[in-house]
Amino acid sequence: MPELKAVGLFIITALAEIVGCYLPYLWLREGKTIWLLVPGALSLVAFVWLLSLHPTAAGRVYAAYGGVYIFMAILWLWAVNGIRPTTWDLVGSSVALLGMAIIMFAPRTA
Repeated sequence: MPELKAVGLFIITALAEIVGCYLPYLWLREGKTIWLLVPGALSLVAFVWLLSLHPTAAGRVYAAYGGVYIFMAILWLWAVNGIRPTTWDLVGSSVALLGMAIIMFAPRTA
C-alpha cells in the first residue's frame, strides 16, 4: 500500500507541475489572458508542497519523480494536445517508470 500511495502522490505532483507550466505557456505562446499566471503560480506552489510530502530522502524523491513526470507529460500530450503518443514515446515512458520503481521501491539496508 505505501507503494500505491507514493505513485499516486507522484501523479498528483506531476499534474500540478504540468498545469503550473502549461498555463504560462498559454499566455506566452497562445495569447491567452495574463490572469492564467495566478493559477499557474498556485499550481507550482502545490507542486513543491506535494514533493515535500514524501517520507524518503529528497534526492531520491526528485530522481524517482522524474520518471512519473515523463509518463504524465506523454499522457498530457495525448489528452490535452490531442497528439497520440508514438511507440517510442510509450517505450521511453515505460523505461522511465521502471527507473522510478527501482529507485523508490528497491530494498535498502539503511
